[in-house]
Amino acid sequence: MESVPVTSTEAELISEINKLKKEKNAVILSHYYMPASIQQLEREGGVADFKGDSLGLSIEATKVKAQNIIFCGVNFMAETAKILNPAKNILIPDKEAGCSLASSITAQDVIALKKKYPGVPVMAYINTYAETKAECDVCCTSRNALKIAAQLPGDTIIFIPDKFMGENLKRQIQATTKKNLILWNGTCEVHEQFSSRSLASFQKQFPEAEMLMHWEVPNETVADNLFTGKGILGSTNDILTYAGASNSKQFILASECDFSSTLKAAYPEKEFITPCIYCPYMKKINLQNILKALQSIGNNEQQHYEISLNAELLMRAAIPVKRMMELS
Repeated sequence: MESVPVTSTEAELISEINKLKKEKNAVILSHYYMPASIQQLEREGGVADFKGDSLGLSIEATKVKAQNIIFCGVNFMAETAKILNPAKNILIPDKEAGCSLASSITAQDVIALKKKYPGVPVMAYINTYAETKAECDVCCTSRNALKIAAQLPGDTIIFIPDKFMGENLKRQIQATTKKNLILWNGTCEVHEQFSSRSLASFQKQFPEAEMLMHWEVPNETVADNLFTGKGILGSTNDILTYAGASNSKQFILASECDFSSTLKAAYPEKEFITPCIYCPYMKKINLQNILKALQSIGNNEQQHYEISLNAELLMRAAIPVKRMMELS
């Protein structure tokens, strides 16, 4: 991670956080969409013990030996960590860190879909809440969705909840497996803002730049701006890998703005241009509330930060999440 300038107050926060992590037997997991100061690893002067995408963090959550996990992401991610570590304390620095996509579908919606399409497997994007996951057959991330879809039985799959990701996947899944996708009408309020017009303007300004597009970007934008030139449509991890392997020195990023910090740190010799669209939920996490979450461990304040799911829900939601990891 590139060095992040900090004020004396921020430096003090970082120092206190890293001190408390050891005292409280805690680790910090950070998503790529976190602000750069939170993504930065402790050994590089930051606070994170691990950073990654949804799948990477899900896997890391199963390896963590510390009793307390501070999850710097949004609620559905922290829930996934709890599902995989029911005996551990999973804390999120702000429980208001939600997700427009996860909120677009409920468990009752999935039950209704299964009644409408009996026998059709339901593949849920990891961007869903535990109650929704519990009604599904398998979860997926943007990194492994194609691989998992290919392994599901039958010629039709219900894919929830992101309609844009579903439309982008549908084209490739039909081409490789002949399977059809039934989609839900959910969207990510960040990625849906990447319009054909805005990206076309960037391409005009930077004609040599390659396009880096997340699966959640609208299908029309992908068709208009990617298939006319070089680039990739994929997960955050796919984008990271592609940018490193490409000979291009200039890229246009169609994803959450702070992901550009990850890319710039990984490839400082390359230029990443992006319409800066931030996830308001991810930005609810900051150094101040990370410190408060750590300070709460072991006292009455812990309940304000800890993810709590009942035993039955944990058991049912674990089935599609663990199946995802097996099929990945």
